[in-house]
Amino acid sequence: MPFDSKATPNSKVSGFDARAAKSMSPGDSMTFDDLPGLRFEVTGRNKSWIYRYKSPITNLMKQYKIGEWPALSFNAAVVKWEELRALKSKGRCPAQERDEERVADKLEKERQRLAQKEAKHVESYTLAKLVQDFLNNVIDKRRGEASAKNIRRLLQSIPGEIGKVPATTLSRKQAYALIESRADTPVAANLMRQELSAAWEYALNADLIPEATPNWWHRIIKGKKKLKSRGRKINGKNIGAQKRVLSEAEIGIVIPWLPNFASQEIEDILTLYLWTGTRGGEIVAMEAREITLTDEILWWTIPKAKTKNGHRDEAHDLRVPLFGRARAIVERRLKQYRTGFLFPSKRAKTGHFVQNSIGDAVNYHQPYCRRDQDVERPRLEVTYWAPHDLRRTARTVLASLECPSDVAEAILGHMQPGICGVYNLYAYDKERVKWLAKLDAHLEEVIARGKSLELAS
Repeated sequence: MPFDSKATPNSKVSGFDARAAKSMSPGDSMTFDDLPGLRFEVTGRNKSWIYRYKSPITNLMKQYKIGEWPALSFNAAVVKWEELRALKSKGRCPAQERDEERVADKLEKERQRLAQKEAKHVESYTLAKLVQDFLNNVIDKRRGEASAKNIRRLLQSIPGEIGKVPATTLSRKQAYALIESRADTPVAANLMRQELSAAWEYALNADLIPEATPNWWHRIIKGKKKLKSRGRKINGKNIGAQKRVLSEAEIGIVIPWLPNFASQEIEDILTLYLWTGTRGGEIVAMEAREITLTDEILWWTIPKAKTKNGHRDEAHDLRVPLFGRARAIVERRLKQYRTGFLFPSKRAKTGHFVQNSIGDAVNYHQPYCRRDQDVERPRLEVTYWAPHDLRRTARTVLASLECPSDVAEAILGHMQPGICGVYNLYAYDKERVKWLAKLDAHLEEVIARGKSLELAS
């Protein structure tokens, strides 16, 4: 390309004049006769090669910065200009493609940044942190106070060594080893496995761990025999896994002994266990508004939401007719607490007695209890039983009275299995009245016989 010594700023020349370029000021430009669209422009301190053209796609004027002079020479700028012209001749827009590449490059850099951030998060998001998030966001918000406290204590007992393992790299072997280490307490081990499985599902759903992270807690021990409980352990000794049912002789001793608890609440709740067959959680949460008098029968209607079947669509409120001592207890407490809970507690967050406190009270008076050994207190004569055993005893007594099984199960609030549970929605109100009245009469006979034997001896 011939040299043009007469090139001036903002002129169209046949060649590039380096001396003229050096003297150009901001806003000056230079174009070339034989290089249509190629421009040399000065903006601020920069002197740049620019390709200006009409886009074959949008028919609008576009410009493409080729590079800066003197880093990019005139000859190199011409070579690049020829490449860009060739693209334009093929119906492509160099500036548009450059912008698309920039966007793609920016997105790729952002993807890499997020990937690095995620990698750091994955590495630092340990089993202990996952468990803590599960406790704070699920257990504390969705479980009852006592249940949440127990689960928190159980999961926070996970050893610190495995707690430091990143959740995404936790292996099946490590998960199995943790559960197997609790084999001496099978019930707690199975509960830990169940809650950790739920914690993993929460973390997956909340996008706290990658979707591909396996839930080993759900898979371990699958297809194998579950860890079995060895039964209740007292003073370091297993006393067996049998389900305790009080005999009639034991009932005749336990009921008259109840006033020794020196707590009217404990005495009343334990009595209601036996006279109604209901669950402890239902008894302690009893409210005045749930009690009604219909045709001289005092009914306690437990809302479905308070029962163990609250999550089942086919379940309904549990209706409990109150007879004998059960009725006397409720009427007495209604006079004392006309509204709200009939077993109120200022200390509990729930506002009512905590179910676990009933079991603690029974255990405290057992002869083998070592807690507060220096404190003198009455000791139970009938040993190795818990409050829930009274519910089981009520069911057994109903069976001994030849109460039909489906009626007895309805009284206890059990849902019938299979198709029967779906289609048989009969409430059994008449049968409840009949058999709980018989249960009341029988229990009084048992207590009377016990007193007679005591007097005779």
